[in-house]
Amino acid sequence: MDIFDVLTLVGGLALFLFGMNVMGQSLERRAGSALQAILGRLTGNRLMGFLTGMGVTAIIQSSSATTVMVVGFVNSGLMTLKQAINVIMGANVGTTITAWILSLSGIDSDVVWVQLLKPTSFTPVLALIGICFFMFGKTNKKKDTGMILLGFATLMFGMETMSDAVEGLKNVPAFQELFITFTNPILGVLAGAVLTAIIQSSSASVGILQALSSTGQVSFGAAIPIIMGQNIGTCITAVLSSVGATKNAKRTAVVHLSFNVIGTVICLIIFTIVKNLIYIPLLEESATHAGIAVAHSAFNIICTIILFPMASLLEKLACRLVPDAKAPEHQTELDERLLATPAVALERSRTLSVTMADVAVRALNNSITSLSDYTPALAESIREDEDLTDHYEDILGSYLVKLSSHQMSEKESATAAMLLRMIGDFERISDHSVNLLESAEELREKEIALSESAAQELRVITEATREVLSLSLAAFVHNDIGAAASVEALEQIIDRLKETLRSRHIIRLQQGNCTINAGFIWSDLLTNLERVSDHCSNIAGCVLDIAAQNMNLHESLRTVRRESPEYEAQYNHYAEKYALAPMGD
Repeated sequence: MDIFDVLTLVGGLALFLFGMNVMGQSLERRAGSALQAILGRLTGNRLMGFLTGMGVTAIIQSSSATTVMVVGFVNSGLMTLKQAINVIMGANVGTTITAWILSLSGIDSDVVWVQLLKPTSFTPVLALIGICFFMFGKTNKKKDTGMILLGFATLMFGMETMSDAVEGLKNVPAFQELFITFTNPILGVLAGAVLTAIIQSSSASVGILQALSSTGQVSFGAAIPIIMGQNIGTCITAVLSSVGATKNAKRTAVVHLSFNVIGTVICLIIFTIVKNLIYIPLLEESATHAGIAVAHSAFNIICTIILFPMASLLEKLACRLVPDAKAPEHQTELDERLLATPAVALERSRTLSVTMADVAVRALNNSITSLSDYTPALAESIREDEDLTDHYEDILGSYLVKLSSHQMSEKESATAAMLLRMIGDFERISDHSVNLLESAEELREKEIALSESAAQELRVITEATREVLSLSLAAFVHNDIGAAASVEALEQIIDRLKETLRSRHIIRLQQGNCTINAGFIWSDLLTNLERVSDHCSNIAGCVLDIAAQNMNLHESLRTVRRESPEYEAQYNHYAEKYALAPMGD
């Protein structure tokens, strides 16, 4: 093996790692909806958690990425430590699919249809299809599909290049002696752990081992301990991701490490005892690509079978190694680790936005209540909710801006942009709740009482405001298109009510039934209530835009008024429902 073989090996390794990285990232983006659905499946059901972890890892081809995602979930409070353990076990089994895919390069047969299964036969076709999708595809989904195929073709080409480059090593005595050394199980485990920790991917290190096996110098006796060590080395990614996280997130990383270390120790002890007591000819045979894939799968499945019933013990061990802090921890509401998986980060942002919306609507409803039933405790709760809404807007706004810098599908990008708009509207609604509260406090401090007719009119417009709030919240939380369409009709009624009530106030002033001071407060009340309905209209418009994948808010609202056959009926319904009594009654 000369210097040119070494250069070829380095180039093949670079292409292999690059192709695996590109394919994994593209698979994550392409499987966005599947990853988003993970939030609804991660329940206390242990088997479901295991299957979810296995499925997601098989989809994105990376147990490290799944584990980092799980650490982010736990850090954000989306998942408990107990749920995380099941997912981690599933991820360890799911990652073995990569070795089976890579084993295709070891196919050797003179039969034509079998030769077609070799990557050298079909990857050029996949690469051609991939570059066509990437260059000529009009949507991000097609481009991501192209990148998946290109990434796969690149990693398989790198695999072939590495195999060809190391073929000369079979005649190098030092290489033979190296893998004879690795037949010592402890040294083999250390070698696998160090290599995997360096490249932070057990799938990649298994691929490298498969490439080296093409020399014929890697026996099963040396390969099996290396495979065991690879499972320990892959934990480094989760451990690094838990730095600065909550106690439970750190415990999740500890569980991942403990699971792999304990599983490796148990299997290593069994392997060593069996090897020394029983002569197994297979251990001296040269490992094949498919044989390594079988050993990788068997090891992870055996570890899972042994430790799956011991999940609660792993949880207790993690809690013992990472004890509770004396002071309560601050839970991370939006974990930046999730940004690596935009679909999941977007779903988490939407979940927190729903919480923010509930707080803002609660504050506004309480402020309307304070107009007639003011209490200091109610006033304090309104101001606390307004502060909390401001906090949510700050962290959500920053998080969504960071998320927008990541590559997302067109629908995800549109949803992120609309969420940015809507959290601004909900924040303004909470501001108006404080404005209404201040008007209520001014009425009390100045001992101003509204006339009976004004009080009745205020009840009408505040009830309409409560309903438009309820409709807009339902539209946002449940993606209720019907509720969103109804908001526009009711918002028009509230606009009309505001103008009518202002005119009636002027008449009361002229008749001496109202004071100037009361008039100023009356004007503030009407302005705030009408602006709340405007923000509700904006929120409903965004819901309609997301459903129609249209970014033009005003065009969506105009379409509702022009083209919706129900709009006129809804308008008439609300006009009748919130009709004002004649003045003087």
